[in-house]
Parts: sequence; C-alpha cells; structure tokens
Amino acid sequence: MLKNNLKITHFALIMSCLNFLFFHFPFFSFVFDNVDYKSFGGIILIISLIVLMLVLNAFVFYLLFSLSRRVGKFLLILFFIINAIAVYFVNTYGVIIDETMIGNVLNTKYEEASSFFSIRLVAEIILFGVIPSVYIFKAKITKVPLKKFLITVSLTLLFILTLVFANASNWLWIDKNSKTLGGLAMPWSYTVNISLFYKHQFSKNQKEILLPNATIKDNQKSVVVLVIGESARSQNFSLYGYKKNTNPLLSKMPDVYHFEANSCATYTTAGVKCILEHANTDDLYEILPNYLYRNNVEVIWRTSNWGEPPVHIKNYQKREEILPKCEGDECNYDEALLKGLNEQILASKKNKILIVLHTSTSHGPTYSKKYPPQFENFKPVCNSVELGKCSQTELINAYDNTIVYTDYILSKVIEDLKQLKEYKSAMIFVSDHGESLGEKNLYMHGIPISIAPKEQYEIPFIVWMSEGSKQLKPNTTVSQNHVFHSVLNFLNIQSTIYNEEMNIFK
Repeated sequence: MLKNNLKITHFALIMSCLNFLFFHFPFFSFVFDNVDYKSFGGIILIISLIVLMLVLNAFVFYLLFSLSRRVGKFLLILFFIINAIAVYFVNTYGVIIDETMIGNVLNTKYEEASSFFSIRLVAEIILFGVIPSVYIFKAKITKVPLKKFLITVSLTLLFILTLVFANASNWLWIDKNSKTLGGLAMPWSYTVNISLFYKHQFSKNQKEILLPNATIKDNQKSVVVLVIGESARSQNFSLYGYKKNTNPLLSKMPDVYHFEANSCATYTTAGVKCILEHANTDDLYEILPNYLYRNNVEVIWRTSNWGEPPVHIKNYQKREEILPKCEGDECNYDEALLKGLNEQILASKKNKILIVLHTSTSHGPTYSKKYPPQFENFKPVCNSVELGKCSQTELINAYDNTIVYTDYILSKVIEDLKQLKEYKSAMIFVSDHGESLGEKNLYMHGIPISIAPKEQYEIPFIVWMSEGSKQLKPNTTVSQNHVFHSVLNFLNIQSTIYNEEMNIFK
C-alpha cells in the first residue's frame, strides 16, 4: 500500500478507522454503560455515534491533508502518539481528559510525571503511536483537485448535519454526558480542552484582586500551622470511623477535633486555591498568606508539592531548600518540612505567625514510596504504578500507610507547638481533595466535581488548639473556605472581609 499513491479520501478514512479501533474503546464503553443498547433508540444512538466518530475524524484529517500534506503528517503523528499516552491513562486510572485534567497535566512537575512510568506505557506508545506514525510518515498521498475537494467537503458536511438532526431525540442525553464524551474522544479531548484551558487562563485576572486592609487587634503571641494535605480522603481516617487504625497518635491526643468537609474541586490547583481564599470564586482574589503578609503577619510557606496560586511572601521554601539543613532518613519524606520550624518561629520578631505546610504524602500512584519503611503498618502493599494490576487490598494498604504517616506528621506538629509556651497555637489540617482507589474502576482524582464519586471530594478537616487558647463552635460540617476566616479569628485580625459564619472558633 505504501508503494502506491493513496487518494487523500482513502488515506483519511484509513487513519480514521485506525484512530477509532486503537483509541475509542473507553468512549464506547461509557456509551454502552449509560444507554439501553437493547432498545431501538439505544441501537440507533450507538450506530450514529460510531458513524459520526468515523466520518468526523476522517473529515478533519481530510481537511488537514488537503491544506498541507506535511503539516497533516506532522499533526497526525503527534495525535497518534499523544492518543496512545492519553488512552493508557484513561484505561489505567479511569481519568477523563477534560479541561481540569489538562490543568493537572500542565501543572505536573517532572518528579510527579516520572512516577507514572511503566513498561506497559512504553509498549502502548510504540504499538499504537510509533508504529502507525511510521506508516503515516512513509505514506504517499496524491493531491486533490479543488473542484473535487469542494464537492467532498460539501457532501460530508451535509451528511454530518443530516445525521446530527436525525438524532435530535438523543441531544438531551448527549448534552447531559457531553463533558465525559468530550473527554474520551481522541484526539479532540486534549486538543479542544488545551485550547479551553489557555483561553480561561488568559481571561482570568492577571493581577490578584486585593482585599480590604486588616488590623491586628492585640499583641498576644499566636501561631497557626495550616497543613494542606494531598489526596487525603476522610473515609480512610480512623478519626472518621474507619475500621483500620490509621490514626494511632491523633486518636490519643486531647484537644484534637474533626469536621465533616467536602472539597471545592477534585484537583490540586483548585482545591488549594479554595483552602486559601475567602470565598469559592473563579476570580483571583488575594489569598490568605499574601493577605496576612501584606498586613504585617509573619508568614512561612514550606512545600513538597505544587499547584498553589501565586504566593507573594518572603519566606517561601521548597523542600529542596530545606534539605541541606536536614539530616536523617526522614528527610526523604514530608517530615523534612518540620525541620527547624520551631526555631524559625522563635526567631520571628512578630507576634502573629502563619505557617503553611503543603505536603504530598498521599499522592499516587506511588503510594508505597510516600512514607518511611517503619510506617508500613498494613501489608501487602501495591508497588506498581499500574494501579489496576494491584489487588484492592494491596492498593488500599499502601494508601492507608500514607494516612498513618500523615497522622505521625500532624502529631509531631502538635508536639512541636506544645513547646512554644508563650504562644497560643493551633494546627489545622485540610486536604485539597480526596482519592479514588479502584471504586467504580476509578483511580486517583480529577473527575469533574459535578460527577465525581464521594471518594474524590469527602476530605478530612482536623483541628488542634493549645490549652486555654480557643474553643470550637458546635459545627459538624465545614468547607475549605472556613480556613481563611478561622485563621483570622484565631490570630485576632480584624477585617471587613471577615465572615463570622465561616469561622470554626467561638
């Protein structure tokens, strides 16, 4: 076939068929799971979607190669390779390549991305990406006369419109499931959503909206340590009734309380933004650390993670900046964020201090590498990045061990704060979002919040206060936005933006 010249029409159809066979099993698995495929209407919908998928992709490929065969080949090769990667993650982790997932991908650092590497990933890239790309590169394609091009385009558009209007009765179902269908259609899931992501990024406020000035109302030395968890779901904390003892230390500590809470989103950037802002909005308002720093509060940010909104403070420290002063095996894990923290607090010349510790303890898929060996309380554990290959028991054991390690870190923060006798102190732990561990065949996080399972948005919200500092309101349920107003209350900072209803303290 390579030796003969191929008509663009034939080549576009061949490429569309290969694209359909290689990359659309997840798409049609979703369709079969959500329509009555035994009914006449269901059969018509499925046949129409198959035909529409083949014709639409062939039509776009035809346009690309008619305009420029070189550009067409380059884009098609790129599509096949990226499709192979995307479908691997869809099949392995149950993700949907929507705009929020694109945001996750574009905010992923090399360290996190490399943890997903597997032999199967490489094999699928070669089989479904590289090998078809060789064929595409070597294919000899003939030009199309302008008249024939215009006739083909016109007839194809007419056919597509006829098919779309013939399925008018199914528009409601398609609209209802449009985000999922769009997130599984290759290559349009990522091409369209990358465009949407950058469009929305560009339209956001280029400069954060400043909040009204605040006033510090007393000279009492006070410190709040805000620990932002990563991918921690409340149902695996024994404090929330989990049958396995994942909180052996916190459960024995006095003055430790927990609230029911849901995250604003199922991915880090939006979850962290929600924790740090005064209200859940799409605008870029001044976040808590920036606001307090601007109003003469000592703010220290230590992180082993990423994805936060822009932080404008003096003491912003990444984990690698702390490591030179850290000794011991624990420095390879999130415990490194605690090294020298009390000394830094005591060295401050200000009476009001906010510490933010942005951890990465429960981030998958390499759960078993997120904690020191002595915290492997539950065995056997999953050591593979291909989570679907592990048993449910192995996967949950590895994840539960990250919660045990989180329990240790939080207890250590509390013990350190107890040493600061001159300070009224509080520790608030809240996760950015939850995590799926194979339930409904989903893994990790990132499903749109409107359709996400509870595992991805039910999060822990844990509070400790030093003796005689504050008491809690009898709230049972809170939100991530409660953090902003509760910190202002604890540090006794007055502001017109303050909302008493969003404060957890009496």
